[in-house]
Amino acid sequence: MSRPRGTARRFHDIGPMVLGPIACSTGVAVLFRYAAVVAGRPILSAEILSVGSELTVGDTRDTNAGDLARSLTELGVSVRRMQAVPDDLATVTAAFTEATGGADLVVSTGGLGPTPDDLTREAIAAAIGEEPAVDPELERWLRDLWARRRQPFPELNLKQAWLLPSATALPNPNGTAPGWLVRRADEGLIVALPGPPREMRPMWADHVLPALRDRGLGAAVASRTLRLASIGESQVAELLGEAILRATDPVVATYARAEAVDVRISARDDVVPGGPDRRPAAERVDAMAARIEALLGANIWAEGETTWADAIGTELEQRGQTLSLVEVATAGAFAALLGDRDWLRFTESLAGTTATARAHATAEGLEHLARRGAELGETPIGVALRARPRGADMALSVVVAGPGWTERQRRIVFLSGSNGRLRSALAAAHVVLTALRGH
Repeated sequence: MSRPRGTARRFHDIGPMVLGPIACSTGVAVLFRYAAVVAGRPILSAEILSVGSELTVGDTRDTNAGDLARSLTELGVSVRRMQAVPDDLATVTAAFTEATGGADLVVSTGGLGPTPDDLTREAIAAAIGEEPAVDPELERWLRDLWARRRQPFPELNLKQAWLLPSATALPNPNGTAPGWLVRRADEGLIVALPGPPREMRPMWADHVLPALRDRGLGAAVASRTLRLASIGESQVAELLGEAILRATDPVVATYARAEAVDVRISARDDVVPGGPDRRPAAERVDAMAARIEALLGANIWAEGETTWADAIGTELEQRGQTLSLVEVATAGAFAALLGDRDWLRFTESLAGTTATARAHATAEGLEHLARRGAELGETPIGVALRARPRGADMALSVVVAGPGWTERQRRIVFLSGSNGRLRSALAAAHVVLTALRGH
């Protein structure tokens, strides 16, 4: 593939242009042209490509794809696929070719450096059948970066000044790799972003999203996440049934998180009205949430991103109360789950082999520890829990002692060791939260 200099048909058929300043590290402003408005079909679907062998061999963790997927989903764009590909031209080209055939928007990260194994530009050019050329304006900007540092310009970096006839440069004030915004022949888009997150994130937020919003980005989206306890993901799926879990509007998905099983319900407003259910997305989500609450209500303890500490803290703060905690044979797992909170006034963790633990081995002894902890912490609520091996699992006893009331619960917790201790803490959090809500 030849690389003619200065012959690119820059910004061809893209739309109105504006000039965007970039503040460089020396304070000198450099002007890039980029698309203020890109005409074409709305962006409703996307695929994300992460380019780089460091990802496929496991040397680097890919955080970019998750950040981009979250951003697009919140804006009502359906992310159909995320994949990482190595620095191999045929593989990267095939990934772009396939992605452009099925999504309105393809977003890539990585592969925009100056070295021979940075192949994103070549792959995009091959996928859409265009020839890159050195853009004189980008070349001047790059050479100026080195001149200001009084260093010779590495000619290898010249590939970072390439543009396609249907591409515009995306400013990168945090690096030397401009991004690309490419209009495809089918009116879809390709966005190529640099790999380092400190370069990718500002480029995405400051330059790509405004252009995509001008184009028409996503559909109105509504979602709710129900957080469940004392139930496994497979049990949740069985109770919900295939009719709910295979529905496409709203979409219901289950997720086994470290601290809970989540059920996420989401829907988008149709771009073209007249679907089978014409209610707004929020109403359709609420209706499905009501169905799920009827099936799983006893296990739902919160919504959204609420943590156990958030939920317990809210109950305590509404009452103007505080809490003390004593743990036996959990290595302080419950205190670690709650973290540093103003309402948690006293914590103590005892090994199961200590004399104190052995002397309080009964239910009454555990209650004594709860009330003694409350006394030491000067709190109205005391909690004590004890975990014991039960085969390959753990038996958990929890006492919550409040002013004039006591709640005692026993649970069998799946697994032992560190996993069992974490699960004991989660089970204890559910017991404590339920007790506070019930008294």
